[in-house]
Amino acid sequence: MVYALCLINTALLSYFWGSLNSAIILVRLIKHEDIREKGSGNAGLTNVIRIYGKGMGVGVLIFDLIKGVAAVLAARYVVTDLVGITFFGGDEIFIGYIAGLFTMVGHMFPVFYGFHGGKGVLLAATTLIAMDPLTCAVSVSVFLIVMFATKYVSVGSICAAVTYAVFTLIYQTVRSNVFPGHIANFVITAIIAALIIYMHKPNIERLKAGTENKIGQKKKKNIEG
Repeated sequence: MVYALCLINTALLSYFWGSLNSAIILVRLIKHEDIREKGSGNAGLTNVIRIYGKGMGVGVLIFDLIKGVAAVLAARYVVTDLVGITFFGGDEIFIGYIAGLFTMVGHMFPVFYGFHGGKGVLLAATTLIAMDPLTCAVSVSVFLIVMFATKYVSVGSICAAVTYAVFTLIYQTVRSNVFPGHIANFVITAIIAALIIYMHKPNIERLKAGTENKIGQKKKKNIEG
């Protein structure tokens, strides 16, 4: 029962925390506008930079960095350190993955903003910093390499999401003595990757049609960040 309560409470609190969308909040506070009515309509970092510039983008980046890291660290501190609960025979980071997943779900489908949020790529990276810095570094490296090679932010994001799940399985299988904790962690990362890919469906359709916007390219109609 205690284990179930820890999981349920972590999921709910993380979801509501994730629903505080930084792009929507900052644009409303500073520009008195709704980012979802601008550009691609996506409440994420890329669209904010395209519409309002890098200065506003830095604010969103910092907000999401704090949001993702705080969710993971708070869950691990309360559940693992204070309550003393671990999962799968001693896995201390599984609760962090649960917090990261539901914070990202809240970001994508925020209850406070009509369930219309961002794609979750940046937030996935920030939550990963607090759980698995090496996997984070590998995933971000893949994102940058693919993005600059293809000139597509969306392709870099999708490849990084897949890398996130695959490298988590490989790395934790090699280093983990907690079974099946690393399998459970992989399942969570696979769900996160699947959600990110799902949120990029419009981008995938534009890639197929050859109308996806490239870095530095003049904006096309109906682009999505």
